[in-house]
Amino acid sequence: MSNPVLNESTLEKLRERHAGEAGWAVASGQPADTWAPPITDGPVSTYHSGVMTVSGAASASLVLFAVLLISAAVGWVAVAEPEPGVLALPAMAIVGAIVGFVAVIITMFKPLWSHILGPVYAVGQGLFVGAISRMFDAQYSGIVLQAVGTTLAVFGVMLFLYRTRVLRVTNKFRRIVIGATLGVAALYLVSFVVSFFGVNVSFISSSSGFGILFSLFVAGLAAFNLALDFDFIEQGEKMALPRRMEWFAAVGLLVTLVWLYLEVLRLLAKLRER
Repeated sequence: MSNPVLNESTLEKLRERHAGEAGWAVASGQPADTWAPPITDGPVSTYHSGVMTVSGAASASLVLFAVLLISAAVGWVAVAEPEPGVLALPAMAIVGAIVGFVAVIITMFKPLWSHILGPVYAVGQGLFVGAISRMFDAQYSGIVLQAVGTTLAVFGVMLFLYRTRVLRVTNKFRRIVIGATLGVAALYLVSFVVSFFGVNVSFISSSSGFGILFSLFVAGLAAFNLALDFDFIEQGEKMALPRRMEWFAAVGLLVTLVWLYLEVLRLLAKLRER
């Protein structure tokens, strides 16, 4: 659900973990525990070989997004129809969701493996997203196109607000968004666990007024997480993190986009039921 990959503590851990890597202290001949800025050739340009850049993170994000779309198309056509008008979620979609989740968890502890785990996540999660989208579209015709359009529009608006500094990621903003995100994640986890005992947290899936407000809140929270992702990428470039961190940032951004899309899909479905 929430994005567990990109956060401030991750940046601090990476700063400590890679303080002695090339492009950091070693490249400047200073002690390993001393940070050194990227090598420059004077006031004209900055040498960024081997370090993370915003454009590199954007390129990695586009690659992962393309992989997810292709995988989603496979998941879409794999949905079975055992009986006329009845759809069944394919096993590959469930396996894909599990594989994607595991890939993200490993990425949190092994960020420099992101260039491998990122595509794994995109393929696994794509299968699940494609299959679940097919089932939603069968019940609510045209809802997937609406959800995709809304997700892209929200992404564009949040990027514009962040780039123009209308929306500033301060420490207070970051604490509020992360705290609320962890709270929603805990709620979803509790709901999942108690469902095994026949207990249903109704407002999560209910189309009541409160249920719609809840989905609107969670979708908005996912949108604000995009701002945190943008800030992480920008700070990563300023800190001259290793180039492979571009893939780590791309994974985090894709996690948020998938979360936002699924919440928008759920919200639109509730509105259709009204």
